[in-house]
Amino acid sequence: MDMLSDELLVDAYLSAIQFNLDPEFIKLLTVEMIRRQINPETYRITA
Repeated sequence: MDMLSDELLVDAYLSAIQFNLDPEFIKLLTVEMIRRQINPETYRITA
């Protein structure tokens, strides 16, 4: 997870929710965002 930029982490999280991926995967992403103190609403996805 450390190799992902904050922006890619948030993008992966939002995509995982959008595509209803495995809840354990979403939880893993959530834990990492908490560890980095990232609020996904503060990032604008431009792609």
